[in-house]
Amino acid sequence: MELLVFAGLALVAAVAGLLVIVQRHAVYSALFLIITMGSLAGIYILLDAHFVWVIQVIVYAGAIMVLFLFVIMLLDIRSEPAPWAPPDRGRILIAVLLSVVLLAELGVAVARRFVLAPAGGPAVASSFGRTQTVGRLLFTDFLFPFEITSIILLVAMVGAMVLAKKRLH
Repeated sequence: MELLVFAGLALVAAVAGLLVIVQRHAVYSALFLIITMGSLAGIYILLDAHFVWVIQVIVYAGAIMVLFLFVIMLLDIRSEPAPWAPPDRGRILIAVLLSVVLLAELGVAVARRFVLAPAGGPAVASSFGRTQTVGRLLFTDFLFPFEITSIILLVAMVGAMVLAKKRLH
């Protein structure tokens, strides 16, 4: 059963990821990216990496997607047709279908983890996916890449503010 849920989540992630790339409208692309992030969160649940699952939902599906939507609004795309227009009904149907499949699989994954008895699988270290382990690795072995990432994000934020200020004047 766990393999079936994993295969379903992986299929949803792959199809939604492909739709992110081939989508012509930026808003639809961002919505498919949220579906991709949600299916990855479901895979993290299957791996018993609850900290990584929560970070995936809060940081990526939440904060990063808000940032993407701000960028889309900053680009000021006005020529986008209504999402319910007849040519886009097929894409909307695909998005709804993928969302329903994702929610069903997440429900099954959560039910298996918390309601039903956990299935036997390969042994995983007890500290896998825990906050303490991630924090220790982040601030010891990966401190330099972590700080470089924060500097890159700071430069990107300053650049976005400079670009926005130029458009206002």
